[in-house]
Amino acid sequence: MNLSLYGHDGHWIAVDCGMTIRQDLPDQPLQIPDVDHLAANAMVPSAVFITHGHEDHLGALAWIWPRWNCPVYATPLAIEMLRAKFAEQGLRVDALQTIQPGNRVTTGPFEVTFLPVTHSIPESCALSIITPRYKVLHTGDWKLDEHPLIGAPFSAAQFQALAPVDLVVADSTNADVEGHSRSETEAAEALESVIRRCRGRVIVSCFASNIARIKALGAIAERTNRRVALLGRSMERMVSIATHLGYLDDFPPRVPTHDLGYLYAEEVLIIATGSQGEPRSALSRMSQGRHPALDLLADDDVIFSARAIPGNERPIARLKAGFKRLGVNVHDEHTDPALHASGHPAREELRQLYRWLRPKMLLPVHGEASHQQAHRDLASTMGIHVPQLVKNGVVLSLDAEALAPSSTHHLRPQFIASRMRPGERSQPVSARRHDKSLSITLNVLPTETGWTRIGQMLWDSEISLPLDEDALADWLDERIDAITAETLLQLRQQLFAPLREWLHEHLPTALEIHLQLMPADPQPEYEVRTAP
Repeated sequence: MNLSLYGHDGHWIAVDCGMTIRQDLPDQPLQIPDVDHLAANAMVPSAVFITHGHEDHLGALAWIWPRWNCPVYATPLAIEMLRAKFAEQGLRVDALQTIQPGNRVTTGPFEVTFLPVTHSIPESCALSIITPRYKVLHTGDWKLDEHPLIGAPFSAAQFQALAPVDLVVADSTNADVEGHSRSETEAAEALESVIRRCRGRVIVSCFASNIARIKALGAIAERTNRRVALLGRSMERMVSIATHLGYLDDFPPRVPTHDLGYLYAEEVLIIATGSQGEPRSALSRMSQGRHPALDLLADDDVIFSARAIPGNERPIARLKAGFKRLGVNVHDEHTDPALHASGHPAREELRQLYRWLRPKMLLPVHGEASHQQAHRDLASTMGIHVPQLVKNGVVLSLDAEALAPSSTHHLRPQFIASRMRPGERSQPVSARRHDKSLSITLNVLPTETGWTRIGQMLWDSEISLPLDEDALADWLDERIDAITAETLLQLRQQLFAPLREWLHEHLPTALEIHLQLMPADPQPEYEVRTAP
């Protein structure tokens, strides 16, 4: 969840503080970083630096900041997002310090410079972190875009001026993709080409934070004689903030949602959130024919202009299947790969950055283990030393030519309720803990023949366990798919004993097992069945 700590001579700073929405759990709680151990280890940061405004980089800060009570430095767009979050939690906002891209902040022994980069949200920055002994670059999320729709192109000179750096802590999300990422201009051209061929309503789903994509869609709507509407609270909020900051001054007037039914289908272009299959989103309700303001018709068009976040593949597949059952045309990366432009660098972009920076060492972060390993392999071909791959909770010590683990902290899942009234305050709560026990929670979906598991598996134990999550998840998928239970109770009864045996064979200690099965939000024809 993108919380990094940098320490020097007893002083600490934090970079980013993100959260994730756990769609695989009931009520979709927010999962935030575990910081319980920091105070006991004298690692409480004296300042927080935010690289950009994506939720996975700043979404948890309003929950965690009260424990730190320190200045927060970010660019204007991120500050406005944080200001709203702090106000909702009743926190004072005077700690939020607006920093323009290119500016520098000194705190303790750290000199931190915000270096503007191109990404899928405006005002993204890499951070140059300089101490009396070392020069580190924390890239944040970035790409090389020579034709961005908002902001200036990536500047090579600002990074060449840093060379050589001791360590680059770098984005690995697309490190296994050869070539160069697509420009936002190319994505806009592909969207317009598809929209011009559409004859019914057009619904484009993208991330609310992608202001450049939203700006492009407003212009496309005007050129194709369509009226624009927004669906989704996060979409409305982001457009409001972006308009306030001047990014959407030329955006066309918006049609209120309740007026959409009065317009001819060929006049409508809707920009909506929900591209990740979120079951309560407007997009999901439309796919099930349950949206209160709009019923999609055969030959309407839905365009997915966003990548699938790993772990969301099944909900997204269900969403698309719902549209196809309604006769709605679905356009996505399979029909036209250019409909989305990634905000992360492919391999040629990584090579170019390292030619500018000439780093001594690299620490791959972000993405999954396979992406970080691909990043390590690429760096090795350029003669860049990659001494470690990161793991959550591990403290690494940078000393001369070495980067080595110095300690490890056992991190526990931290959850907060995702449905809270404005102004309501709550403290993060840990997942339930049991001494010498293992709690496993699975989301399951009824199918025509039985059940299937969706989303991520959640497990928690008070003691450290060498549990191979991938192996267990593969075993669970096979086992659940083979069970023909009619109810959740029957499914649990048939699954529990084999699960206990599997864990007994694969773990070194006997544990008390707690298994919870939760029904996922079903498609209408597959109602959740419960025991009579």
